[in-house]
Formats: sequence, C-alpha cells, structure tokens
Amino acid sequence: MKKISRILSLVILGIMVLALAACGSKTSDSKASSAGSNDDKVVKIGYQKGNTINILKESGFLDKALKEEGYKVEWREFSHGGTLLEGLFTGNIDFGHAADGSGINAQAGNKPFVYVGADKPNPEGIGLLVHKDSGIQDIQALKGKKIGVLKGGNHHYLAMLAIEDAGLKLDDVEWVYLQDASQLRTAFETKKIDALGTYDPFFASAEIDLDTINLTEGKDYNYPNRTFYYANEDFNKKHPELVKIILDSIAKSDNWANKNKPEVVKLVAKSLGIDEKVIARATERRTYGLDYMNDEITETQQKQADYYAKVGLIPQPVKVSERVVKIEE
Repeated sequence: MKKISRILSLVILGIMVLALAACGSKTSDSKASSAGSNDDKVVKIGYQKGNTINILKESGFLDKALKEEGYKVEWREFSHGGTLLEGLFTGNIDFGHAADGSGINAQAGNKPFVYVGADKPNPEGIGLLVHKDSGIQDIQALKGKKIGVLKGGNHHYLAMLAIEDAGLKLDDVEWVYLQDASQLRTAFETKKIDALGTYDPFFASAEIDLDTINLTEGKDYNYPNRTFYYANEDFNKKHPELVKIILDSIAKSDNWANKNKPEVVKLVAKSLGIDEKVIARATERRTYGLDYMNDEITETQQKQADYYAKVGLIPQPVKVSERVVKIEE
C-alpha cells in the first residue's frame, strides 16, 4: 500500500508540475502578446536602393511626422519590387514603393494590396544597353540576340515596346530572365547576354562603369515609367490617416529633393554605399514629385496590364481600378 501511495503521490506531483508549467507558458505567451501589441505603434516602410522612399528615409520628414502622432518608423530594404511587394502581402511591411510591372504581376496573382499614389513619370530612368564593341547599333540588330531583364519589370516592358516598334517580333530575340539587378549586371559584364534592360540606379552604374550604347535613348514609346506607392490592404483600411501622412511626407521630401539635388546625392550615396557619380546621374535626369491616383494614371497602368496579358506575362487579365484608392489631396 505504501508503494502504491508513493506512486500516486509522484503522479499527483507530476500533474501539478505540468499544470504550473502550463500556467507559466500562458503567462509568457500573454507577455509576448502584450509586447507584440507595441507593433500597433510601428509603421513598417519598404524601400529599394536609390528610389524616392530611400530619399524619404534619409530626409527624416516621415519619422518626424509620425512621431508627432505617437508612431515609430521601421525601414526595411528590398532588392527589387517583387520582393518588396511580397513583404507587403505577408504583413512584413505596411507601405512600399515598386515599379508598375510589380503591381500588375501581384494583382494577377490575386495578392492583397492597393495603389495609393505614384511618382512623376521617369522615362529616362530605364534603358536597353549594349556594349559599344558588340557591333549592335540599333534595335533591329538585336534579332537572334540575348536580352537580360527581370521578368515583368518596367525595363522589360520598355524592351518589348522597343522590339515591336523596330518591326521585330518578341520571339525574334531570346529573353534571359534573372533574379535581381546584380545578376543582370554580372551577365552583361561577362557578355553572357548581348543586351541589358535595366533601371536606375543600376542603369546609371552600368552607363558610368562600362562602355555602352543606350539603344532606347531619346525614343518615345509612349511609356511614362511611373513607380507606384502601394499599401497593405488591411493597413489602408485600418489607418487611412497614416497613409495620408506618409504620402504628405513623400510630397514634402520630393519637393525638398528637387531643390537640393547635390545634398540628395550625398545622403543617398552614403546610406547605400554607392558612388556619388552613379546617384548623381540617376538624380539629375529625373523630377521628383507625388501624384495621387487618378483616372489617367489608372488607364495608363491598365494599358500596360492588358499588354502583359496579351503576351502571356500574366496568366489572366486584371482590372487595375479594382485596387486603386483615390485619396483627397
């Protein structure tokens, strides 16, 4: 009996230990949840190298504006628009900036996001480069050649427009799809591709470092090349006032940038570790500015989306206006 009693005592003691452990676990989870609630006062912003949100980060305008509302800003860098928007869908960021093609691809994949604004057109910020010693002098000479791009990017769209404008078919060239701008640069430098479709500041870097010809320079393909401001769908619904503050801060930062380009060059070059000559080239050939979403901008984006569907870059047509949020200026 004593032996049985001892066993029962050990069993009861074990149950009590487990119960206490469970209580401790619940307490820890509660504390973690409570600590996590501080995230409600943090706004997570995604940016890419050299773009306008990069300038916003360095200018400090948004940090100051949100601090006055009791919020802190977290800045998160992404290698390109596709990965930035993935961060937006998954809730890793609340707001970000990416090219037009990124938004079209995301909508075709039925991802949750909204357009809330756009940059001023920047057609000079993208191009199609070849080496001067390649013997290629015009778009027609690209027939049978390899063109490296990020699939569905703004520079890919430009290259397709240029190919068709020159009287070629899209399958007259070989499209080489790589993962990021650095891979494209390496492939171009080592001549594994004949032509490079690219965008600033990587475009400016290739122009400065390498002996190249820009085959699309001075050509008008009726393509404005806007990048867009995107918000997480839930974040926009819950905090439209914060989205407005972010956009107002971008407008303020852009206005400052246009008036202080030499300072912008120094700030961005230092923060990114990129040569000032590269940032200067990209900065000097553009005008910064925010446009709120309107019918004209939406229709231009729809035209690009329809083209992507026609050539098979997206699996199905999309209606851009379904994701557009019009905000009062």
